[in-house]
Amino acid sequence: MESNLEEGIKSKVLNVDSVESWDSCFNQATSQGSPIVVHFTASWCMPSVAMNPIFEELASTYTDVLFLTVDVDEIKVASRMDVKAMPTFVLMRNGAQVDKLVGANPDEIKKRIDSFVQSSRVYVA
Repeated sequence: MESNLEEGIKSKVLNVDSVESWDSCFNQATSQGSPIVVHFTASWCMPSVAMNPIFEELASTYTDVLFLTVDVDEIKVASRMDVKAMPTFVLMRNGAQVDKLVGANPDEIKKRIDSFVQSSRVYVA
C-alpha cells in the first residue's frame, strides 16, 4: 500500500483496524443497502498478500461496493463469518453472507464479484 500512497493514489479498500471499526462499517453499509466484499487476510499468508493488488483493482472498478480488508491476527471478527483459512473473500448484502470464496484465485474472485454486483444492481432496482 505504500506504493499507492507514493503515487498519490488513495486506496479504495478500507482496512478494518478494530472490532468497533468492523461493526461501524458493517452497520453503515447494511443500513445504506451497500454490498460489501471482505478480504480476510494475514500478513504471513503469501497467497493473501498476493491478492491485495487484485482486491485494490476490483475496489477501483466497483465503486458502489464497500471493500474491506481484515487481518485475522489483528481483528477477531473472522469467527463471526466462519472464516477458517486465508485468504477468504466474503460477499455480503443486507447484513447476510451471499457468497464465500476460499483461496487465492484472481479469475474466480473477479467473476464472483462481477456476478454479485450485477445481482445487487438488479436487487436494488
